[in-house]
Amino acid sequence: MKVRTKFLLSGAIILVVAFSSQFNSDLLSSLTDSLTGGAQSGDNAVGVDTESPSNVLRLGYFPNLNHAQVIIGLANGHFQKALSEHSTDSGEEGDKGTSIKEYVFSAGPSAIEALYAGQIDVAYVGPNPAINGYLASNGEGIRIISGSASGGAVFVVRNDSGIQTTSDLGGKKFASPQLGNTQDVALRKYLIQNGYETVENGGNVTVVPVKPSDILTLMLKKEIDGAWVPEPWGARLVKEANGKIFVDERDLWPPDGKFVTTNIIVRTDYLKNNPETIKKLIDAHIDETIWINNTLKDSRIGNFTGASGNEENQTNDDLGNSGVETFIHSFNDGLKRITGNTVPEDELRNALQRLEFTYDPLEKSLFRMAGDAYELGLIGRGNKPDLTNIYDLSLLNEVIEERNLPVDNL
Repeated sequence: MKVRTKFLLSGAIILVVAFSSQFNSDLLSSLTDSLTGGAQSGDNAVGVDTESPSNVLRLGYFPNLNHAQVIIGLANGHFQKALSEHSTDSGEEGDKGTSIKEYVFSAGPSAIEALYAGQIDVAYVGPNPAINGYLASNGEGIRIISGSASGGAVFVVRNDSGIQTTSDLGGKKFASPQLGNTQDVALRKYLIQNGYETVENGGNVTVVPVKPSDILTLMLKKEIDGAWVPEPWGARLVKEANGKIFVDERDLWPPDGKFVTTNIIVRTDYLKNNPETIKKLIDAHIDETIWINNTLKDSRIGNFTGASGNEENQTNDDLGNSGVETFIHSFNDGLKRITGNTVPEDELRNALQRLEFTYDPLEKSLFRMAGDAYELGLIGRGNKPDLTNIYDLSLLNEVIEERNLPVDNL
């Protein structure tokens, strides 16, 4: 059976499982609803094997701060410029390169469904959806080709929820962006580690999947007590919904607070057939990562490398100089292009203290997350997941070597 056929069949199977779950929302509707703004809005039905022209890259991502490289790189035209450059392997007279068709999602599982449906080729997603997509295709359907972000995920609770310590979590109702996404797994794992079970497992804590924009509304209405969310939603819940950060997830990842929150994944058939295009995309992604980090280094507190150990003495004013403002304006320009909205500058300054932009895949943290998801019964079905070939970093390493870039943990 061909890889693409097996991938689509696995996708159909996992969709059926998702539809049958009493803890999940209508994922078919969520796929359509999550396509927003300046991106395409569901031109193809779920399950349709729709082929993309060879000169079009269909790229999925989220309107989250930890997807800043793609949001900024698409808005300023750098991504399109990189892919439009004439390929040395093309041989076609007048070749104008590859154009980008954008899709914007609200959570990782929806992006994986779009990959299954043949609707997108590449996506910026969290580690758990990437793991699920890999396992659903028996290790054949997708590959992680680069890292993108570390950190930038928090558990926020309402100040008036009565939650002061972990002993107060019982009987409460919390939200995550979607069942099985990276923050959902982190929340459920945290509850178990602190002696709680969710209601579906006989416990007294409720966890519901809710789109981030709706999480804010539910917090304001006091219909949920808190949520585990990516930035900038954490900062928004703190400022706009009377929230407080109960857990900064970096604190759960000693010794340095580094853990992957965003990867770039690609369908293996697309990677095989279009390596030059993927290499250009990686090159553009690295360019944008370097630009962001160099811009943020202009700040007085340094280069935002994650858990710094001195954040208690930092204020929003510390983040208010030209480097951070340049980044914030660039991010908000990109966000407004796709959603019509922006995030207040003070909220972004606050969120940036908990996030690092990187092209390092941080593989060890992903393997640990897979173990957590397995223990929760969300993956594996009795067999420990085998992630042996989930990474294909050959093109990333080529770019790093050609450009003589620092490799860190690569």
